[in-house]
Amino acid sequence: MTDSAGRPRIRMTGNQRREQLLDVGRALFAEKGFEATSIEEIAARANVSKPVVYEHFGGKEGLYAVVVDREMRRLLDRITSALTGDNPRALVEQAALALLVYIEEETDGFRILVRDSPVVSSSGTFSSLLNDIASQVEYILVGEFSRRKLNPKLAGMYAQMLVGMVALTGQWWLEVRKPRREEVAAHLVNLGWNGLKGLEAKPRLSVSD
Repeated sequence: MTDSAGRPRIRMTGNQRREQLLDVGRALFAEKGFEATSIEEIAARANVSKPVVYEHFGGKEGLYAVVVDREMRRLLDRITSALTGDNPRALVEQAALALLVYIEEETDGFRILVRDSPVVSSSGTFSSLLNDIASQVEYILVGEFSRRKLNPKLAGMYAQMLVGMVALTGQWWLEVRKPRREEVAAHLVNLGWNGLKGLEAKPRLSVSD
């Protein structure tokens, strides 16, 4: 059996074909975005007919949702598995570095996650993923806040600040790739952790009304 270009068509099992389509879709979504990627293009690059894509995923939206689900799990698993030990600063360092390692090693995946799309995966959105990570960081901060006699109820807000800072820096670093990831992580923790060290119990704005 050959394709339209006369090349022999590789026979695959259903699972193999599904994985191939996921790889092809992941590369195209990262390169062009959801809207600019077509079923025709996915099928052509995978060397299959359009009905094959529909058979496995029901359409472009279904394929995209599975790709996003996988990336969300990969990133969350990396960060969760990196959080080992009981030193609060080391845990923040590990989380920051885990995100940067993911960006460097899974660049296509991160590009897909940070792009806006009308399709919501079963795992939610990138924002919901960041909330999941912030919940883990909050757990770290609650103990540290209590130890320093700061209001532990504010730990959740500070966790959102830290995760947002790391995520936005990660998006910037995705394009520039300088300095190296370990140095970026060190500077992130320098700002975040040293800022936490000097927290005031009841901060006030210095500007006048």
